[in-house]
Amino acid sequence: MGSIFYIHTAFNKFMKLSIILPVYNEAKILESSLLEIEKFLKSMEYDYEIILAEDGSEDGSDRICEEMASGKKRIKYYHSDKRLGRGKALKRAFLKTSGDVLIYFDVDLATELFSLKELVKKIEIGYDISIGSRLIPGSETNRFFLREIASRIYNLLARFLFQTKIKDLQCGFKAFRRTTLPFLLKSKSDDWFWDTETLLLAEKEGMKISEIPVKWKEGKKSRVNVVKDSIIMGLNLIKLKIRININNS
Repeated sequence: MGSIFYIHTAFNKFMKLSIILPVYNEAKILESSLLEIEKFLKSMEYDYEIILAEDGSEDGSDRICEEMASGKKRIKYYHSDKRLGRGKALKRAFLKTSGDVLIYFDVDLATELFSLKELVKKIEIGYDISIGSRLIPGSETNRFFLREIASRIYNLLARFLFQTKIKDLQCGFKAFRRTTLPFLLKSKSDDWFWDTETLLLAEKEGMKISEIPVKWKEGKKSRVNVVKDSIIMGLNLIKLKIRININNS
């Protein structure tokens, strides 16, 4: 037991985490969130880098990113002059990483950082992908009623269409083993559907996926138009199902 613990600890010291933070119009919270993230990462046993994936912000977030990254070896900043969309911004950022574990979460820290330890642990013990979930036992979620209902309906539709075992496809709190990098770039979606498409295709490919409960609180400023976005995401599920069926025929 002692030797196993030693090997595990030694592995921690040599393993590097690449933390990707998608940034779009986050000027009000960006600096405080980044300081909190840095403080938490320093308390962990791993080497790390932080990648600020700024995506065409219009509120000065790009300037703050540049200032926060200036003179810091562990913080990298990548700017886009125009809005790329969540999926495309993430794929661009993944190409800039050097870590053994690629992680992204929302800069508003909707998910408690404490869960990051369990997220990484799942990769350490052999999973290809580990994801936070707001819809499994042990999770605690605080969000608007309409969004809660829309999320549950969306995930139920995904389970019906794809027979997936994943309960929460869209939680912005995910970690990937570096060996999955080529796969992460294959998704055709450049927007919010990237999460769902990537996970469903990964599951179809037989990748090992772990889902952990998280504490999640909705931010005060939500950019989600529940009705409109629910319809779009639902249609994307149907389109993906049709595409897979055509490819398999």
